[in-house]
Amino acid sequence: MMKILHVSCSPRGQASESYRISQKIIEVLLKREPTAKLANRVIGDGAISHIDESYATALGATRQSFAEIFPKGSMSQSEELIQELESADFLVIGTPMHNFTVPSVLKAWIDHIVRVRRTFDSTKEGYVGRLRDRPVFVAVSSGGRYSGERARQPDFLTPYLKAILGIIGLHDLTVFSIEGTALGPDAVVEARNRADQAIEDHFRSFVVRSHSVDQQT
Repeated sequence: MMKILHVSCSPRGQASESYRISQKIIEVLLKREPTAKLANRVIGDGAISHIDESYATALGATRQSFAEIFPKGSMSQSEELIQELESADFLVIGTPMHNFTVPSVLKAWIDHIVRVRRTFDSTKEGYVGRLRDRPVFVAVSSGGRYSGERARQPDFLTPYLKAILGIIGLHDLTVFSIEGTALGPDAVVEARNRADQAIEDHFRSFVVRSHSVDQQT
């Protein structure tokens, strides 16, 4: 049975545009794979705390620490979130763009799942991801426009997510965006239509493939 993990990051919850787009993506995946299991990880309300001292100390060590062997606090939550991600065949992230980049709640989730000696290794040649690759779909909403000829702001969100998720082995990343949500009702309608069309175009040729269970190295 395929599994879909939906990470919802907007403080506006189901009323947000990023949630609407992510649901469109999930609907397509479930239509292709009706028996797939959906797991919802709602973090827009700050449900995930930032990492604690024990976690930060462990990550700064050059070898496995006591906190990693007997996890508690942030380390325990990190393990829960990583296992949830490992078991998913598809990752769907619905997130707003805050100040040109990811919101702090998504950064907190990232800080828990990007963990040395667990989801990536640091070698002399660079970082090596430990997780198997799988499709990652990111649904982004922004008040202004950051792409195309009418762009008026930078985009630090997309390159950051590609870089940080790539470190742990997730390279198959596709971004769908709804831009200009603060520019009035007409702009929102236009943005929704563009986002819906982009999703339709992408999944017209998308093939669902089964994936094997992660094997830790």
